[in-house]
Amino acid sequence: MGLVDSHCHLPLVVDDSSGTDGVVERALLNGVEHMLCVSVDLETFPGVLTTAKRHPSVSASVGVHPNKDTGCREPEIDDLLQLGTNDSVVAIGETGLDYYRNEEDPKIQKERLIKHIEAAKQLCKPLIIHCREAAEDLINVLREERADRVGGVMHCFVENWETAQAALDLGFLISFSGIVTFKNAVQLKEIAKKIPLEKILVETDSPWLAPIPYRGKQNEPAYVKNTAEYISALRDENFNDFSAATTDNFFRLFVNAKRESKLN
Repeated sequence: MGLVDSHCHLPLVVDDSSGTDGVVERALLNGVEHMLCVSVDLETFPGVLTTAKRHPSVSASVGVHPNKDTGCREPEIDDLLQLGTNDSVVAIGETGLDYYRNEEDPKIQKERLIKHIEAAKQLCKPLIIHCREAAEDLINVLREERADRVGGVMHCFVENWETAQAALDLGFLISFSGIVTFKNAVQLKEIAKKIPLEKILVETDSPWLAPIPYRGKQNEPAYVKNTAEYISALRDENFNDFSAATTDNFFRLFVNAKRESKLN
């Protein structure tokens, strides 16, 4: 039984010697059986899709980050529907609200999020949600737009317990990145202990947020094992049991992801 990196950006992980092939191979050798390569804008989505089609152990999402770069095309529901029908696309996102960076007007962010929710409902595919310093507004939009019809994941969770509980009530899973291994992430560690095992995912968000002992270096999917080991110890759970549970959680949520790998 292998692990799953539920959120990574493989085309952005730099490997000058063997490229994405090497990154994927190192992950497989480190016990990672599947990776979800996540879209952040429509311009780079073709690279995300190509990566997923090239590697049986990789699936893809389609979406536009709440703080999309200036000049990126604004997604319309039809764009998300058309691209989201691809067999390799298992989720819509990442999408959400981010008031920390504040690069986009909150009104525009909400409108973009609503488009993603509508596309997800029409495609019956789960959402990948990004949230930073916008929890109240985010939960309100998810409730108002009935995102509970498709569910999804709160990726790279860094909010409080009340937000986690509200997301769980809407049928969302909670995904932890390498941040939980950081010494100052005291509140996050407590939340990681409290989330029901059947509601947890692990991720790298690579190439960012490498866990201890790689903090400050480029992150990659192989390192999701470090985060999983840390959380299982934090929860006083057997690592193999924790790995099996989070992997089962992933494939139960992302039902279109193909469970194919050397590890099966």
